[in-house]
Amino acid sequence: MRGAFGLLSLIVAVAIGMFIYSRQAQSVSGSAPNANPETTINVVGVKNDLIAIANAERAFNADQGRYASLEELTSGKYMTIRSERPPYAYSVDVTGSSFRVNAETSAPGAPPHLWVDESMVVQSSN
Repeated sequence: MRGAFGLLSLIVAVAIGMFIYSRQAQSVSGSAPNANPETTINVVGVKNDLIAIANAERAFNADQGRYASLEELTSGKYMTIRSERPPYAYSVDVTGSSFRVNAETSAPGAPPHLWVDESMVVQSSN
């Protein structure tokens, strides 16, 4: 009886662990749940780049009182990120008191548009 309870507990624990693992794997792949590993790695890298560029925008704004283009951020040494991470290309839209950092691609299987703004939350469109 005691052995059966232990085995049942082990099965339940493994099932819970597998469920949690599968949910985390889905969240890493973002909006491309059937993406291959290379695409998933690219998307995670792009999301990290977007956050880094947004942090550079915040630092530039703190120093200069305005937001900047990618070229200004790079030339001012606020960041060292290139303007692309193939297959994604980066751009920044700046208005008076806001910014939006964009990453766009036409590669199949990847989210075509990722962006971040002052909220520091990376978003994507399908």
